[in-house]
Amino acid sequence: MGGRLTISLDAMGGDNAPEAIVEGMQIARTQLDNVDFLLFGDRAKLEPLLADSPKKARGNVEIRHTDQVISGEDKPSRVLRTGRTSSMWLAVDAVARGEAAATVSAGNTGAFMVAAKFLLRMLPGIARPALVQIIPTERARTVLLDLGANIDCDANNLVEFAVMGQAFARIALNLEQPTVGLLNMTSDESAVDPTVRAAAAILRQAMPGSFHGCVEGNDILAGTVDVVVTNGYSGNIVLKTIEGMTKLYLRFLRSAVSASWMASVGYLLARRSLQRVRQETDPRKYNGGMFLGLNGIAVKSHGSTDAIGYASAIRIAAKLASLGINERISSEMANLKAASVSEPASV
Repeated sequence: MGGRLTISLDAMGGDNAPEAIVEGMQIARTQLDNVDFLLFGDRAKLEPLLADSPKKARGNVEIRHTDQVISGEDKPSRVLRTGRTSSMWLAVDAVARGEAAATVSAGNTGAFMVAAKFLLRMLPGIARPALVQIIPTERARTVLLDLGANIDCDANNLVEFAVMGQAFARIALNLEQPTVGLLNMTSDESAVDPTVRAAAAILRQAMPGSFHGCVEGNDILAGTVDVVVTNGYSGNIVLKTIEGMTKLYLRFLRSAVSASWMASVGYLLARRSLQRVRQETDPRKYNGGMFLGLNGIAVKSHGSTDAIGYASAIRIAAKLASLGINERISSEMANLKAASVSEPASV
């Protein structure tokens, strides 16, 4: 996809809205050459925040006024019943109507998924959307999905997630042939859950050379595979655990370097190396998870992120839109179905 892109933003969604959203957009405007923005929210609150644009900011910004907001406490169903003039709904609707190539929200995750699924619909051949995110690992970076969009999944759902996750990894991680693994308690496929075993049998035929098999929890951060596939229940627990461990590690590090004057001197000597470690594990750098499988690009930012994290979510939305993530998913799903038809005995 060439030319200019337009990204719609839910300016009122998230713990730090609208300040972090506008500041994050301004950061992204200095980094992206070909992106314009539709900003949905309260004009009286947004215009003062836009007054001091960075000197190097590029791209046009248009405010679309609404004073209705879906809060973090609202039930997801509210967006369907009474939230159709909210900043979240209108931002997603801009993609559905072709005014924007992608949308980003830091608001209520459940409501965002409901609005996106209702307005954008599913891609042909995909039964359910999956929330995906990139995480840092020992080897490089890994794609993890589903992160909470689906609690219970059957084998076909996991297969679809694997195909979508691999397509996402090709673009987001710049990998030609990403490896894929199914998360399980053990790597022994004879001892796994029947659902996982059935999905593994299909993927072994559908992804020759790239399907690794089952992986365990410790394989995720080791970077054993490029794409880790699981249901939303397990995926959300894994993600929250990783986030908690990162915060605990940084807390331990701060405590250790302030324990004595010798530790403080040691920190000063190793400061540059420690700063690189902190930057590499900074969750803001990886903020932004897409709902894969929808007929449109909807990127979910962490609700409590700051401007730097929100700018990361905008960048991933722009990259996925410009490189045609949904076209790739559709193509790879078609290849999977063609293979299953030509080799019925393998399924």
